[in-house]
Parts: sequence; structure tokens; C-alpha cells
Amino acid sequence: MKGMGTTQEEYYRGVRMVPYDLVKELVLALGGVGILALVVSAILSSPDVAPITIAAWAQSDPVDFVTTATNELAGSTTSAGYGNPYNTNGAGQAWGQIAPQTWFGTRIPIDSANTFVIQPLQRAASSNTDVGTALNTWQSTSSDQQSKWTDAYTKALPNATVKDGKVTVPDGDYGPLPVMMSNLLGIAQTGGLDGLLMVNGRFYQTDYTPALLFMGDGSYLSGQAQQWNLLGNQWGMMNETGRYPGQTWLWLYTMWYQVPPFTSPTGFLGINSSNADLGIIILMTLLTIALALVPLIPVLRDIPRWVPIHRLIWRGYYSAKGTSLARSKSRT
Repeated sequence: MKGMGTTQEEYYRGVRMVPYDLVKELVLALGGVGILALVVSAILSSPDVAPITIAAWAQSDPVDFVTTATNELAGSTTSAGYGNPYNTNGAGQAWGQIAPQTWFGTRIPIDSANTFVIQPLQRAASSNTDVGTALNTWQSTSSDQQSKWTDAYTKALPNATVKDGKVTVPDGDYGPLPVMMSNLLGIAQTGGLDGLLMVNGRFYQTDYTPALLFMGDGSYLSGQAQQWNLLGNQWGMMNETGRYPGQTWLWLYTMWYQVPPFTSPTGFLGINSSNADLGIIILMTLLTIALALVPLIPVLRDIPRWVPIHRLIWRGYYSAKGTSLARSKSRT
């Protein structure tokens, strides 16, 4: 054994050494991994799908856009009757006394008619007197008359024609709706409505909630989701656009949306398709708690002892351990 007082040169004397450039090794490793990552990402990465915008919707399907905007005024869309956290027009999902939507209240107040139609047109009215006149007519009319106009306009829209991006319906008594919808469609097609629906009075304009709700009320967004296999019945929660692999760790969550009682209108014990989101959250919470408490649950904690699969996986370790125990017993 070499003494504690020896120098480094004396300590390593006789030990074969080779020069080693750590910096060079690090540079080569990073360069190699970087090139490999670029090549693999170019071949296997997800497609760079352009974001879905209201402008793209209004340009590709102007009739659906105008129909959705008209339904917003009529209060017949999903967002208009959703309930909390956007409004109080719906009861929301609940299971008995468990009703988180009601507990937390209206945290993101959205009046579908005003947010998606009236307010954007009010901003446009400053430079367009026709829009201002149409808005005044609409807002000064009784709700009964507004309903008659929206009903008539909605029934006429399936027979509408599109020319140069403009929607034209057969003649009828629609009040100011043709002027309002024509101008709203124009704002949307230029991309203005995307920006207007993101205005929130804060420094960062990154709240896409109103735009997503508006698009979700139409058929364009769901059509895009179906095209990219992102619908709920396509296990969309764990999918990426196209056939590319997505968030596989979400398989358990999205699996429950495919099986009863979460797909049944009648359900079981009050859990059904109408409150499936809440039911699955409750179920996953219970499963997570059960997983954490496995060491404390008498039957579950004994399964590894009854079905010793781990001994098969770690057979080398247990074989050596058994041999060691046998030798110890033979010595005693």
C-alpha cells in the first residue's frame, strides 16, 4: 500500500495512462446527438399543421360562420347555454351534491351574443355608419322581434349562396341581420375578429378562450378535429394530428369515454354521458388514491407475494440470494 505522504506522481507511477481531451469528447458527443436529433425529427416529427383561426373558418365556410353568429344572437349555441364558468344559463355537470362548476361560479364571464357579435360590430361601427344604424335597429327592437328575425334568417341560410366570399340569402324579412352578418363576416375574413376576441385589457393578449368557444359553436372546428382523428370517439385526447403518435400516457383517461356508463344516456348511479367529464375526474381521483394506498390495502398489497412475477424478472438476484442463504445455513 502506498503511503499517505506520497506525491501524485509517485502515487500513479506504473499506472498506464493515455491522453484524453474531455472538451473534444463533449463537443463531438453534442454534435453527434444534435445531428441525430435533427435527422430523426425531420423524418418522424409531427406535421406542422397551421393553427385554426376564425379567419380560416370564415374564408373556407362563410355560411357556417354566419349561421353560427346568427345562433349566437338567438342564444341557441352550446356556449350560450353552457353555464359556469362562462354564464349561468346552464346547470353544468354535477353528481349529486358534487358540482364543481357551481362551486367556483362564473369566473370567465362571456355573453355569447355580445362577445362574439355585438361588441366586434360596435368597434366597426365607428368607421361604418351602416353598421351603426343596423346595430341601433337591433338593440332598440323587442326580443320577440329579434327572435322572429333570427328564426327567419336561420331558415334562409341553408339556401344561401356564396360569391366572392359574401353570403347572400333569399329575400325575406330579416331586419338588420344581413348588414350585421355581412360586416361581421368581412371582419372575420380579414383576421380582425381573431384579434378582437383576444382583447382582455391585459398586457399579454394570449387568452384564446372566446375564439375557441365561438369556433366550437360551429361545425368547422369539429370537422377539422374529425379530419385529424381528434374527436372523443377517436380517442382524440391522446392523439396527435394525423397518424402520428401522441400523448400515450392519457390512454387511461380517454379510454373511459369509450365505455359505459360514460357513453350511456341513462348511465349508472347517476353517472352518464351528460356528466361524463365529472364522472371520469372522480373515477381517476379514486384510482390515483387507491394506487397511492396499495401498500396499506390488505388484499392488494399481498398480490406480489401470491403472484411473484417480480421474482421471474429479477431471477438473477433472487437466485444469488437463495444460494447465499443456503451457504449460510450449511455453515451453521
